[in-house]
Amino acid sequence: MQIDPNTNLWHADSSERRPVTELPPCGRNARTHLPAQIDKRAASIRQWGWTNPVLLDESSGIIAGPGRVLAAKKLGVADVPVMVASGRTEAQRRAYVVANNRLALDAG
Repeated sequence: MQIDPNTNLWHADSSERRPVTELPPCGRNARTHLPAQIDKRAASIRQWGWTNPVLLDESSGIIAGPGRVLAAKKLGVADVPVMVASGRTEAQRRAYVVANNRLALDAG
């Protein structure tokens, strides 16, 4: 599926807040999050606040941001900002997860 860059790219153009308890653990995460990394994310959230919403699918499954959710739970945060991406197949969702993680790994 090609996406027109002049339109709503992910059908996720507004954020909302969701209780962290409503966000299920990411069963097949493309990356692992070691305790030391979760500690660093938690420290960043304490220092800078929440700067990047968790991306969810229409079933509240985490597409991007499982490490942030783990850090929020560690901090005892009650609810977090999320954006819901709609209109994608399961294959497209999985491909996005892989591409999103790959882009981060490819950064200099």
